[in-house]
Amino acid sequence: MTTSKNTKAILFDIGGVCVLSPLEAIATYENQNNIPSDWINYAISRGAPNGFWQRLERGEIEMDKEFFHGFNADLRNEELWQEYHTSFRNSKKKLKDVANPTQLGDHVSLKAEAADSRPTNQDRGAQPSNPTRPLDPPQPEATEEESGRPSLSKLAKDTTIGDPVSLESEDVAQKSSNNNVSPTTQQSTSSSSPSPQEATSTLDSLPPLPDIDGESLFWSMMEHSRTPDPYIFPALLRLEKLASKEKPILAALSNTVIFPDGHPYNRLSIPHESDPRSHFDIYVASAEVGLRKPSVEIYKLALDKLNKHDKQRGGSGVKAEDCVFLDDIGENLKTAKELGMKTIKVVLGKTWRAVKELEQMTGLVLMDEKTRRSKL
Repeated sequence: MTTSKNTKAILFDIGGVCVLSPLEAIATYENQNNIPSDWINYAISRGAPNGFWQRLERGEIEMDKEFFHGFNADLRNEELWQEYHTSFRNSKKKLKDVANPTQLGDHVSLKAEAADSRPTNQDRGAQPSNPTRPLDPPQPEATEEESGRPSLSKLAKDTTIGDPVSLESEDVAQKSSNNNVSPTTQQSTSSSSPSPQEATSTLDSLPPLPDIDGESLFWSMMEHSRTPDPYIFPALLRLEKLASKEKPILAALSNTVIFPDGHPYNRLSIPHESDPRSHFDIYVASAEVGLRKPSVEIYKLALDKLNKHDKQRGGSGVKAEDCVFLDDIGENLKTAKELGMKTIKVVLGKTWRAVKELEQMTGLVLMDEKTRRSKL
């Protein structure tokens, strides 16, 4: 197969795409510490745009004691705790009808993925990543009791997981863009707001805020997302090895953080051949450019870099419609699609589907036959 003439560049998110999703670490932490499902993600995402998580990903603050102190405070916001119980967990009131679309995280329901989708040992063996980088190799299967975390099938039944780095819910944003809201609907929404007396009464009746160790949670998320995805990462390695005439420009567009000097995860501490950047022609990291997805400006920056790179290698340049973008967050994909990019949604626990879709878009073989047969 040869590369589709309409695909000059492929852009990858990192967390939840090339490596395992930190959302799994959040779910594990909640499960191990008896914290209500989705509270952590809800608190982080609703802190946008100026929560400590978001500021860290824009490179505005350092990863130090001040950050972890502020991060802990964001996770213990009493107003959000009340909102979480009265709005998010209220089965009679859909979250998209009451939430502020400029702050909400992209809550991705797992209920459609009811089957246990955790890759088997056979799957992992079919496509060995063999990364020469400081990423942990995929580990052997463990039972829920052994691992201390719920299986993806249990998550599918029990929870709805969002993205701690997304600013908006795709569903909410779509609703907010619709100006044909009836007065009855507006009146119903406004009338649902509790009075100060009712709010105080509700707050008094809530369970106490969970005691969350933000620093421990943070590092568990970072450690989990060092492990390469068993399907997309091998596909990336295959793309790297293509002959130049077939190879599209490979780019990363990711919300990232900057680790302290001397930390093992700091890029200056990693040999070049083991640096994730070594797999890409273009690497756009939010904390280094002061922008983060889903802001349209970071996509325009990535497109500008892709265009210049293609012209430097003798090409005619790159436009949005020449690109395929893979991300696990709907709102991030929405911005890319609005600019004209082709998009692929990477589903937690079903990342092999994204590889098959990428094959269809590009005309390239990115999955070995053993894995392909197991997923037909």
